[in-house]
Amino acid sequence: MTRFVFAQLALAAVLNLLLAGCNQRAKADPRIDETPLAEVVRASDSNLVTVANPERFHLATASVHTAAPELNVTGVVSADVSRNVPVISLASGRILEIHARLGDNVTKGQLLMRVQSSDLAVAFSDYRQAVADEGLAAAQLKRSKILYEKGAIAQKDFEVIQEAEEKAHVVVETTADRLKILGADKDYPSVVFDVLAPISGVITDQQVTAASGTQGLAAPNAFTISDLSRVWIVCDVYENDLPFVRVGEAAEVRINAYSGIVLKGPISNIGSILDPNIRTAKVRIEVNNPGLLRLGMFVRATFHSQQKEVHTEVPASAIVHLHDRDWVYVPQTSNSFRRVEVHSGKMVPPDRQEVVSGIRPGDRVVAEALLLEGTSDQ
Repeated sequence: MTRFVFAQLALAAVLNLLLAGCNQRAKADPRIDETPLAEVVRASDSNLVTVANPERFHLATASVHTAAPELNVTGVVSADVSRNVPVISLASGRILEIHARLGDNVTKGQLLMRVQSSDLAVAFSDYRQAVADEGLAAAQLKRSKILYEKGAIAQKDFEVIQEAEEKAHVVVETTADRLKILGADKDYPSVVFDVLAPISGVITDQQVTAASGTQGLAAPNAFTISDLSRVWIVCDVYENDLPFVRVGEAAEVRINAYSGIVLKGPISNIGSILDPNIRTAKVRIEVNNPGLLRLGMFVRATFHSQQKEVHTEVPASAIVHLHDRDWVYVPQTSNSFRRVEVHSGKMVPPDRQEVVSGIRPGDRVVAEALLLEGTSDQ
């Protein structure tokens, strides 16, 4: 019994010691008694740069730049429809030979194809028969004239024979003209005739092949020849930009495939109907083709407004391009510069650039923006 009581007393003492230790640790930990205060750190202005030696960065003064606004659009090279000439076969028949193909350059009078035609055979037959009838009528008229002079026939009979000879002559002329229209030579009878190129140019369409047939005027055009020495540039211009274009004014055309080449031509037409989907009008420019323009080629057309605008001009080195935007640095204090966003325009030769908005003429900017930008990154 005495041992059991002693054990209980010992256990109670151990528990008291443990509880006392926990209370001391709880009092020693400040996080349990009070919440700490949050520390706030204010971020610096990312567009403000402070330097120790500002004299290193030379300043330039923005000047006035007067220029006419420009409109740049994309255009497509198209053929001048007035210079497209169809090649047709006036007679029906079977095509024996093809001497030209789509895309070929041809000259006026060049053989394009040969056609075997029954129409030509009939035309030659009619012509030869008309010639024979005219010869017979001429012989009868000659005999009748002698008889009339001797009083062997009446005047009315002589006039009938004379009229028949005149009609026979008309038939000869008509059948000869028909052969001429078909492209045949009346002195060289043949059922095969040649189709020649009416103009010089490029074959931009072909609808026939060898051994195929043609139905004359009822058939599609065998070829289409385009004179590409002068072509159209067809552009899509949004309705809000239509004040930039006027019929008769000159436009500049730059070829995407050939940098540095600039062609000029007048605006010949502005479409009267807008595309209902994209709200654009077709604007047509006519330019001389130096031999580089091909149908379907993409080009860039530039239109100049008649009203000039006043913009700001700075050295090109004063503008830095960051995050798809343009910036300049302007003095803030004696040893700091502020980065200001601007909307830059076109280059002004030799080494200056137009600024549409963001700064004004007379403002001072850092001439070498990249030098300051590199300092701010360090």
